[in-house]
Amino acid sequence: MPPELHFDLTQLDFTKILADREAIRQFNPQRFEMEQLDAIIHVDPATMIAVGYKDVRFDEYWVRGHMPGYPLMPGVLICEASAQLCSWLVMTQREFDGDFLGFGGMNEVRFRSPVRPGERLVLVAKMLRWHRRQTIFNVQAFVGARMVFHGDIIGMPLTRSET
Repeated sequence: MPPELHFDLTQLDFTKILADREAIRQFNPQRFEMEQLDAIIHVDPATMIAVGYKDVRFDEYWVRGHMPGYPLMPGVLICEASAQLCSWLVMTQREFDGDFLGFGGMNEVRFRSPVRPGERLVLVAKMLRWHRRQTIFNVQAFVGARMVFHGDIIGMPLTRSET
């Protein structure tokens, strides 16, 4: 049984982009193949919920080798996309002691359905716990109305050294 939804996806307006890739880059350090978010389309600072998406393209670097003839988005990249949404949410909505939110771990992760090129992966992140040394989010991912992934992401502040 899938968990309760954090957000009513029918309320989303995909034409109203709050942050595109360029705006996301102002807060998230990932570049090139590791950029896993295309846009942020909803933020609610009161509930600390953010919604973003990734359009899964046929020219992604993993398509050729991750199940030739039947490409499936690797679960680790779904986790990474979710973590990038969490990082963006923290960096834009809270005072933070680091340069970015690092990936500290995951709990209760479930993959419920495959994600394939040509599909839009919609990500929902909800902050459950905030502490200056660690944050915990519950994340959910969807293709259309179908939940394809859910779990908890642990984030920790990281600061790039100047060496």
